[in-house]
Amino acid sequence: MAEMDTSSGGSHKKGPGVKKGKKLSTRVDLTPMVDLGFLLVTFFVFTTTMQQSTAMNMNEPKDDKPEEQMKVKNSGAMTILLGKADQIYYYYGQLDPNTISEQFKSSNFKDIRNLILEKKKATPIDDLMYIIKSDSTSTFKNAIDILDEMSISAVPPGHYAEVDMTITEAELIRLTEVANGVK
Repeated sequence: MAEMDTSSGGSHKKGPGVKKGKKLSTRVDLTPMVDLGFLLVTFFVFTTTMQQSTAMNMNEPKDDKPEEQMKVKNSGAMTILLGKADQIYYYYGQLDPNTISEQFKSSNFKDIRNLILEKKKATPIDDLMYIIKSDSTSTFKNAIDILDEMSISAVPPGHYAEVDMTITEAELIRLTEVANGVK
């Protein structure tokens, strides 16, 4: 509550020799303001909606029988292998033991988008398939980054899949990293 003391000491005479009353300043009681503050905080806490968590949608393959699995044309397939230290290895089609050194190539996350887009432009959409495989030494961040590259490159869902790496591919990655001094 606000109070004001306006007493002038008794009489209301004016003139010489009459004492003037002291003018006191107003005093504001802030106790109700604290109650109002808590009411407002409580109101905003109860009426605010928290930010909803966002998650990436993934199309996971079904566990089909081998005869029901989708077949991919060699001309439309690009296999992307994720290694350690943000290294990416790739090859087109199926690995041929006679031409492994020409087929198996390395890249990085700066250049992989251009390779994905080039393959997408050169291949009919019905034949296009990106096969993503992660090495045991690659990071989860790399797996998310390559999925982001698929989204950025506008590769339709169902035209890329995460698959387990074969022993041959893991050995190729290991040998390439040893030869290039990747630690």
